Amino acid sequence: MTSKPTEQIAADRDDSGDEGSAEQALTPGRVLDHGRYRLLSQVGVDDRCNAQLWRAKDGVLGRDVALTILVGDRSEAEAASNARRTLERAMHASTFNHIGVARVLDVVTQSSNDPEGVLGIVIAEWTHGTDLLDLVAEGPLPPGTAARLLQPLAAAVEAAHHAGLVLGADHPQRIRVTPDGEIRMAFPGPMAKATSSDDVRGLGAALYLLLTGRWALGDAPEGLPTAPTGPDGTIVAPRTLRPTVPLELSTVAVRALGNPDATGTTGGVRTGAAVLRVLEQHATYETPSTSGQGASSSESNEVWRREDPKPDEAKRKKLMVSVGVLAVATLLVVAWIATSLIGVFTESGRDSGTGQVIGETGNHPGGQEQPPPAQATPVQITGAESYNTNGTPDTPGRIPYLFDGDPGTYWATADYRQQLGPGGISNGTGAVLTLAHPSVLQELVVDSPSAGAKVEVRQVNGTQNLGDTKVIGQGVLTAGATTIKLSPDSASQEILVLITQLPSSGGGFGARINEVKVSGSAA
Repeated sequence: MTSKPTEQIAADRDDSGDEGSAEQALTPGRVLDHGRYRLLSQVGVDDRCNAQLWRAKDGVLGRDVALTILVGDRSEAEAASNARRTLERAMHASTFNHIGVARVLDVVTQSSNDPEGVLGIVIAEWTHGTDLLDLVAEGPLPPGTAARLLQPLAAAVEAAHHAGLVLGADHPQRIRVTPDGEIRMAFPGPMAKATSSDDVRGLGAALYLLLTGRWALGDAPEGLPTAPTGPDGTIVAPRTLRPTVPLELSTVAVRALGNPDATGTTGGVRTGAAVLRVLEQHATYETPSTSGQGASSSESNEVWRREDPKPDEAKRKKLMVSVGVLAVATLLVVAWIATSLIGVFTESGRDSGTGQVIGETGNHPGGQEQPPPAQATPVQITGAESYNTNGTPDTPGRIPYLFDGDPGTYWATADYRQQLGPGGISNGTGAVLTLAHPSVLQELVVDSPSAGAKVEVRQVNGTQNLGDTKVIGQGVLTAGATTIKLSPDSASQEILVLITQLPSSGGGFGARINEVKVSGSAA
């Protein structure tokens, strides 16, 4: 079904000079932009705007990147103008950060050693995973899985439109599926005349493809079946092709596609938010073993049985053993209760005499009662310093808002594209708080709207090495005030409040803290 070229890793070579047209010269191993990007494998073609989609190696940073290479005749004014407009729009999108879109890293025009037909290149971070067409190569997906996979892309389209950007998410080979099972715009660079309506139509086409295995917009890659149309020229609804598709999903796919002969969408769905709402209502989380197939085994789909199910002997034996164990446990509990009652009455009879126990005035040796712990009082925070395990603090200018006494102000983390933890960009982010005097701390209260964030409280006392600090409390934040009990073994004048896990926020990960309060007793 897919027309994706066979991927082959290129051997190292250094080509220079012209080799005819760009189509002939763009081969695995070729280097572009003064030798910085070495082409590895071609993963698609967007014939609508003469763009080739490549996986390449960045020789400077040593990482894989996605290249959208615009090709054409530079002497043709329209081709050059369209390429220039696409590069401009891609450059504007470089500030857009969303998990549903690969981040634009750079935009370059033709360099001296590039093939003559190269008009410009959009460089984006490489999206590991699989081609969207490979996902439906063996058949359409279960509707719930299709809805779940498409959610990040729909959210990205809506966020981009709010930012005044167009993604160009209306070509199947520009979209990939991540190893986490999320559909992502992998090759940004919208066509010169693309509009926000084209993005919405692209969402409808992607949903139609996942539900039916057919492409509903024009210029489908070779070998990919196109969506059938009725006598009046309208696209046949997915539910007509697959009766198991929910009516709402089928309807939103068709209405997002609209009328190809009109400007914009005329089917009643004009925003990514409208598509996203329907996707969220029907998203389910099938196991990976079923996500790539439209049907389960015949046994799980069996509705009618010709005979009553036979009892399972293994389950019956396990049930009998469980009942026996429960009966024995019940007898033991009854016997223990009876023994305890007898002991109580016996001891009360012994204590009724005039005997007196001497030599103990309390529960502790030496006749001294343990003094109660000192009552906790608020401990003033006199300063704070932003901290991050990767050495680059998050929003240090907002750190005083943590203890300014105004819950209307806040400190926030950076917008992370991946979760904190080992192997990520950071193991934790937060702030080192300085107290007015050394104190034996008993609790810390965090006022935050970021429910789900995990927080550790550590004794610091002058060290910036996380391995030399000691955890004295931890908890998971709820929306509002969260109290974290602290158990230090000594007084502290500096503590580290470290966020080790972030809740999802706007397609990425982030957290906000309005106020932090500490209480304890003076050392």
